[in-house]
Amino acid sequence: MKQVRKCKYCGKEFVARNGMQKYCCEECQTKAKEARKKRQQDFMNAMEPVIGLQNQEYLTFAKAAILMGCSRQYVYKLVNEGKLAASRISSRMAFIRKADIEKMLAGNPYHRVLPTSRPKKPTTKPAKSNYEISLPKSDDAQLESEVLDYISGEEVMNIYKVKKSWLYTSAKKNQVPICRIAGKNYYSRKHMDKLFGVSADVEAVSEWLTMKEAQELFDMSAASVRSNAYRHHIPTKREYGQTYYSKDHFEQLRRTDLVADDSYYTAKEAAEKYGMSTANVGIIAKKNSIAMVKVGVKNLIPKADFDRIMEERLALYGSYSIV
Repeated sequence: MKQVRKCKYCGKEFVARNGMQKYCCEECQTKAKEARKKRQQDFMNAMEPVIGLQNQEYLTFAKAAILMGCSRQYVYKLVNEGKLAASRISSRMAFIRKADIEKMLAGNPYHRVLPTSRPKKPTTKPAKSNYEISLPKSDDAQLESEVLDYISGEEVMNIYKVKKSWLYTSAKKNQVPICRIAGKNYYSRKHMDKLFGVSADVEAVSEWLTMKEAQELFDMSAASVRSNAYRHHIPTKREYGQTYYSKDHFEQLRRTDLVADDSYYTAKEAAEKYGMSTANVGIIAKKNSIAMVKVGVKNLIPKADFDRIMEERLALYGSYSIV
């Protein structure tokens, strides 16, 4: 069966040659690779000022603001409120110790800590929302691989199709590690995949159904739709708070082609036609080895075979009922 997919770069539909193909042509693949490298380079450029401060113990207010990912005015506010200690050297010069910044954050645990701090082994059970991001000081290759595990909020919204408010609320509720650099939030890709992740089959799906459409099309309750999607691994995706289900997979599961086929009875239809209960229909089909097809909660019986058996019963017993 040919798989029709959408190009991950230009959005154009194409027929995939194999299960790994993501782009419609080599040009899109090259452009996507260049765009990915540019995002990585932009991220490293944003991280560079922070990484350069990791060996400095005494910081000016401006450098402290860069390290903390906030404005210089906010650093002044923290000092004036007594939340952050600072030492004045002269009328125009003051310094903040990096240790005092870490002490302030340790006293007010949240879901982010300074991106250049090393996590300390807790002597007691850590606070529920206290996450630390550890970046090594010497191994540049390992540093780059760890840094690139974080993606910006804009990328999260584009990849997983979520609103900005929902992203912030979900990240805070599920304790997703956040790194704030140059005024922007960067989220752990691994945690985002786990929180908003979509199955690998999503790219191959061409038609989607909302919950309401699935209920109306297949005559199912909302609980049944969710249960079948979970038990039968039907691809789903969530965009802007709305859940979508693969139409093709549901049609294969519910066998809509057979349900709409005139050559089959449902057990209820056969029972109404021959004036008997659905239990009797099942017994007759079983005793005469008529192959029934189960679709959801319905049993489909080939009309030709069942009609033939019923005519034989009428000729032999003078009645359709079970003797």
